Amino acid sequence: MAVPALKLDGAQTLLAAAPEPSGEASWARSVRQAAARRLAERGAPVRRDEYWRYTDPQSLTCQPPVAAAPFENDEAPLFGGADRLKLVFVDGVFSRELSDPVELEGIEIQPLSEALSTDIHWARELFGVLEARGQTPVDRPMAALNTARATEGFAIRVHGRPGKPVNFVYLHEDALSDAMVHNIVRVEAGADFTLLENGPAAARFNKVLEVDVADDGAFHHVRAQGRDHERRAVTGTFARLGARSTFKSFTLTVNGRLTRNECVVEFTGDDGIAHVAGACVGEGDFRHDDTVFVTHDAVNCESRQVFKKVLRSGAMGIFQGKILVKPDAQKTDGYQISQGLLLDDDSQFLAKPELEIYADDVACSHGSTCGAVDETLLFYLRSRGVSRGEAEELLVLAFLDEAIAEIEDPALADDIRARLAAWLARRRR
Repeated sequence: MAVPALKLDGAQTLLAAAPEPSGEASWARSVRQAAARRLAERGAPVRRDEYWRYTDPQSLTCQPPVAAAPFENDEAPLFGGADRLKLVFVDGVFSRELSDPVELEGIEIQPLSEALSTDIHWARELFGVLEARGQTPVDRPMAALNTARATEGFAIRVHGRPGKPVNFVYLHEDALSDAMVHNIVRVEAGADFTLLENGPAAARFNKVLEVDVADDGAFHHVRAQGRDHERRAVTGTFARLGARSTFKSFTLTVNGRLTRNECVVEFTGDDGIAHVAGACVGEGDFRHDDTVFVTHDAVNCESRQVFKKVLRSGAMGIFQGKILVKPDAQKTDGYQISQGLLLDDDSQFLAKPELEIYADDVACSHGSTCGAVDETLLFYLRSRGVSRGEAEELLVLAFLDEAIAEIEDPALADDIRARLAAWLARRRR
């Protein structure tokens, strides 16, 4: 089928808007060129694309980006109480002055630009590789653009069990910033690593994270996407799991005009575990899209997709989740749940759950619900002296907790719960 001229022209506009990186090793240039070809041949995203039908990508692709004023608040930084290695980006550019020394026992950390300028480097086996694999069977053009053009980010190889997590902090200062960041993480056999991310990053943000978890390795990811209401973001997480490996990712989103989070997970070794979860709370002109694709291509693997969205005053939440079970992936355990809680009659929750199964010894299920606050529970709380606003907040927090419970570290989960409770209290009606 011929690609529409609108998509092809849009791809050329995106590629022309960002300078082509220079001074990199020949292998890195080849990866960049292949990604640019993918985008040029398949085109930029448009509303008519099947996986963009609920989310208009125009504000993610227009040139120049729509202005987004930074949000000023006096809250203490998220994860600020945790012992962590802090690496700070300002409008998508790494700041050594604001960051901790880039060193931590048990891991190798290097700026992406340095890794891509080295002729012989482990990043050659990962950079752009998982993103390219994730383009089939669904095109992911914004991720291809990122691989073709992003120069900021880090290459992290974990070969032990670091005593503290790495925390990427994304600060937003320029109302017209248009940032791209590409991080790659390789968790070696038997290693265990936690990555934290927080902050709004830029007026418009395009981020890709590629994670390769080797046999018996574990990767834990907790992300909060910042409070700036005017920001727009598209992110892509691409994960490949070996035998007996673990991948767990949780994302909290509060505020933002448009956020689209894509996550692509592939099981390549037996007995793997992958949990992808998200909680979002939004109001007004808030659009939030979680698009997940999990491929089971190994025996006895477990996947969970748990997404909860609380919406009011015209906000819209979207979930598109797919579990693909290939013929040899027997004893697959796949679970998917997406739920929307609408606090008024003006908001919307759109869900598209999918199962595609070619094995016969599997346990796969999906469920999606959407509704209002339970009036019986609300009455019960109010009859015991709780105000309507406080009662509604308690029910909202209880609703979101199934997703938050997917966070492995109890202290991090409690921090997320406290932030959500404070946010809801400030907006009590």
